[in-house]
Amino acid sequence: MLRATIIVRYKEGVDDPEGKAIKHSLELLNFKGIDKVNVAKYYEIFLDMPLEEGEKEVQEMIKKLLVNPVIHDYELRVEEI
Repeated sequence: MLRATIIVRYKEGVDDPEGKAIKHSLELLNFKGIDKVNVAKYYEIFLDMPLEEGEKEVQEMIKKLLVNPVIHDYELRVEEI
């Protein structure tokens, strides 16, 4: 069994509207000194296949659905569990 962990973030310089909304809400709740809030998506995908095949499969998922390479950076870890 494999577990693929993918963290997707906006690239530096790309607007993060959800992060801005959270920052604003925190300020309305009187939290001080917040410079910036970034929001990331965290995916865990479990696969029942060999490691090499699983890595290729997850790369296809990233390419076709999970990440827009124009605006996102991502981290990927695939491990046997």
